[in-house]
Amino acid sequence: MSNDTSNPSQILETLDWGPAPEDQSAALEWIARSGETPAHFIGGEWTPSESGQTFPTKNPASGAVLRELASGTANDVAKAVEAAKSAQPTWQELGPEGRARHLYALARGIQKQSRLFAVVETLDNGKPIRETRDIDIPLVARHFYHHAGWAHILEESHPDAQPWGVCGQIIPWNFPLLMLAWKIAPALACGNTVVLKPAEWTSLSALLFAELCEKTGLPAGVVNIVTGAGETGAALVENPDVDKVAFTGSTEVGRIIREATAGSGKGLTLELGGKSPYILFEDADIDSAVEGLVDAIWFNQGQVCCAGSRLLVQESIAADVHARIEARMKKLRVGNPLDKAIDIGAIIDDEHLQRVEAMCERAQSEGIACIQPDLEFPAEGNWFPPTFFPEAPLSSEIATEEIFGPVLVSTTFRTPAEAIKIANHTRYGLAASVWSQDLDTALHVARKIKAGTVWVNGTNMFDASSGFGGMKESGFGREGGVEGLKAYLRNEAEVPGEPQDTPSPVKAIEESDFPDLDRTAKLWIGGKQVRADGGNSYPVLAPSGETVGLAALANRKDVRNAVEAAGKSSWAGMTGHGRAQVLWFIAENMESRKEDFVRLLMDLTGDQEETCRAEFEMAVGEWTKWASWADKHDGHVHDTPWRGLVLAVHEP
Repeated sequence: MSNDTSNPSQILETLDWGPAPEDQSAALEWIARSGETPAHFIGGEWTPSESGQTFPTKNPASGAVLRELASGTANDVAKAVEAAKSAQPTWQELGPEGRARHLYALARGIQKQSRLFAVVETLDNGKPIRETRDIDIPLVARHFYHHAGWAHILEESHPDAQPWGVCGQIIPWNFPLLMLAWKIAPALACGNTVVLKPAEWTSLSALLFAELCEKTGLPAGVVNIVTGAGETGAALVENPDVDKVAFTGSTEVGRIIREATAGSGKGLTLELGGKSPYILFEDADIDSAVEGLVDAIWFNQGQVCCAGSRLLVQESIAADVHARIEARMKKLRVGNPLDKAIDIGAIIDDEHLQRVEAMCERAQSEGIACIQPDLEFPAEGNWFPPTFFPEAPLSSEIATEEIFGPVLVSTTFRTPAEAIKIANHTRYGLAASVWSQDLDTALHVARKIKAGTVWVNGTNMFDASSGFGGMKESGFGREGGVEGLKAYLRNEAEVPGEPQDTPSPVKAIEESDFPDLDRTAKLWIGGKQVRADGGNSYPVLAPSGETVGLAALANRKDVRNAVEAAGKSSWAGMTGHGRAQVLWFIAENMESRKEDFVRLLMDLTGDQEETCRAEFEMAVGEWTKWASWADKHDGHVHDTPWRGLVLAVHEP
């Protein structure tokens, strides 16, 4: 800073930021005390790992070991699941008001210890204290408050729904306590009990939360925390007494979990990776958009599943926007995350840092221009500068793969249609951000983007009242809002019933079973009858063993053609009224052929005419019911604490 105090303008231009460190003494004291005997939290008690093995958790900003954690085994997981299963009936029978009181107590406890939670989270995760203190922890408390309200009115709002039972939950390292709240709060509100496995790199805030459960008197076994690595999570997913699995993490692991739970009857929600587009039109408020971009990609060091890592900027303003981004990058401060003046903290782990470095090095070796400000980093810790690739080819690795670091790529577009096409040119579909002063353009583009959440003139706007989740390879299901609440409920019709008797075997097919008249059975693909690719068919038999008719035998090519036809269908683009008309028309035409349907049902099932007529009426009733809902099933508007409204639109 200049010593000349006669020029205020010069003083402001040369003014530097001094350090403003947060006091960490209370957090370090808790870490030391809690780490004396590494243990899981099972059935309301602190239980050492059966194997006696531990693993370290480190401070990303220094590399120093904070403490040892218990390494969970399959038997540890089994004990936790057994505790949760034993506690679940009593927790459910506690009733809406009782569960609401416990959730409210947890919310108040988080608020009272908010500073301790924030510092522990920053020490364990490496994100700036301003983010944990001002964003993460308040939102954690908000989730427990919000779901305390849902717990209280659950029987009124969802009278026919039942909890799943025991929920196995696996959370990531980028928002440790917030992801815990996203999963535990709605699960408990609905009457479920929980076994949660935090990420091995960031388990401390989950253990601090377990202590809070003790202090607030949460019944034993309702919340269980088991620490460990991937093997611990796999044991939780595979445990037969786990009724529902909720996972947030990488697409690759999500795919493994999907395969492991397939056919098990377990409920499943997956919130996976992303490569979110940040679309900037020429009429947008450029200054606000650039500041929003800072939050979109450099918030939490870019280690955010919905980070706005793909900048799509309209061609006419691209040079100006790129120059502003480069200038803004030079002013970002990277360093000790406990310093309140720091913008970007430490990368979570050396292993992950090497991955981010390698992806950027490969991009530069391909000739892609790279911009990085010249910044000084602390001697110890995992640091990476804010990075910008202003002209990354659409097919390049850096532009298509999730980096999970402070790395931004950019490309240009000319028209809204082109922006939509580029935005959807990804296997992911988690989030997007659209910036324009023309609300018609913004909402039109938002509806066309294939992503679970789209922000207009904003980014990273989360609230407990609003559902968040992805589509395509970003997963399925929602967390937050009434949409997320429903993920922890199942209707009476979904509750497994008594096993049915195995049907009697039909007689073997003989040549005499085929009809005399040779007809080619057809498939229905793309709105027309088509021959099966292989030209084969098979007889459809009545319970008596007699042949009712022939059905075309589809192969892989037929299935592919059907999927392609469904993908090209204009159905999703129709208005609700238009879809209603089609559904009504189908019901009307079915009624006109009632006798044909009834006779066919009698032949196929062997049931009495009265039974088949009743089934037909039920079928037509389903068509008319959804025809009635088609132009009314139009989503919701959520009122959130921050500026603006959330439009929750149903996905096709």
